[in-house]
This record gives sequence, C-alpha cells and structure tokens, in this order.
Amino acid sequence: MGKLLEGEKLENRCRELGIDIEGAPRTQSSSGSNPRASDYELQHRLVEAERSIRESHLWLIAVISSVASVCSAIVAIIVVATK
Repeated sequence: MGKLLEGEKLENRCRELGIDIEGAPRTQSSSGSNPRASDYELQHRLVEAERSIRESHLWLIAVISSVASVCSAIVAIIVVATK
C-alpha cells in the first residue's frame, strides 16, 4: 500500500468517491455545518471505500471462472465421448 493521502488531496479523493468529509458536531447545540473530520478518520473512510469498490468487482472474476469451468467440463465430456 502506498503513502496515505493528506490534506486537500485527501479531501478531493474523498469527494470523488462520495465519502462524507464532515466529522461529529462540536456540541449538541451547534448550528451550522459540522467540522471537517480528521485526516486519520478520512484516511480510514477512504481505505474502507476503496476496499469495498475492489471487492464489489470480484463478482466479475467469479463469473469468468465459472464460465471457464463449464467450458472445460464440456470439452472434457466431448473428448471422453469421442474416444
């Protein structure tokens, strides 16, 4: 894993992926927007979001693998049947 992003680059990458960059409100009676989350919290959110994106693409690998298995089985049946 490479160096973790910080500061503005971190904020921009989070916005690209639709990650909330706001932290918890300072007080219960606070009005207005919440403060920005810490770099540590944003890095954690970013790592989790990127991991989720990678894992969501694994279904494609599973489908390709199953199709290859079925093709291999069909070829094996044909070879056995023709001998």
